[in-house]
Amino acid sequence: MSTDLAKYIDHTLLNPHATAKEVSALCQEAARHNFYAVCVNPFYVKLARKELSGSGVRVATVIGFPLGANTTEVKVLETRRAITDGAEEIDMVINIGALKSGDIDYVTAEIAEIVKAASDVPVKVIIECDLLNDDEKTAATRACIEAGAFMVKTSTGFVRDGKGATVEDVTLMRKTIGGNKLGIKASAGIRDKAKAQALVEAGADRLGTSAGVAIVEGAATAKSSY
Repeated sequence: MSTDLAKYIDHTLLNPHATAKEVSALCQEAARHNFYAVCVNPFYVKLARKELSGSGVRVATVIGFPLGANTTEVKVLETRRAITDGAEEIDMVINIGALKSGDIDYVTAEIAEIVKAASDVPVKVIIECDLLNDDEKTAATRACIEAGAFMVKTSTGFVRDGKGATVEDVTLMRKTIGGNKLGIKASAGIRDKAKAQALVEAGADRLGTSAGVAIVEGAATAKSSY
């Protein structure tokens, strides 16, 4: 099966040394290839919104990134500021330590607070699969459903030696979601068309990658900074 992968891609630049020039180039690439969105750090939301004006490409940003260990209050404030600056989608990191401690109520409540703060702006929830076992991945996915999130997302891409997005994790998420409307964003380590296609076929609704251009142009592989 051949898929128009461009419409799945959140063209991503989240490394800590990204420059304004690089963000502008990212936006130009996204507009040229008609990607779904760009995903940039909060500092660059205003720039990305300006660069993409009239293009139809959405601007996403990250909250509590990359560790997820901020307090809920800080994440809420960060969310509101990002939306004021022009963010059209929010990718938040859960409190991974709270989940690993078994405090699923805290995780669920925090997601719900971000969803409430974002109002009608979609919230994608990064659960960091590389740090979780299957039971924890399932619990986190269910928390996203209960809290009213828009999507559950596999990874930040910042786990050292992490696998990033895998077909196995997307399949587990899809099974957990069942008939619910929660979407799935596979992210990190997606560097070629074959892997992107496999993740979509497994049930991913969106792909977070810095190798979007190489993927849609059919390059065999590409170095990813996300």
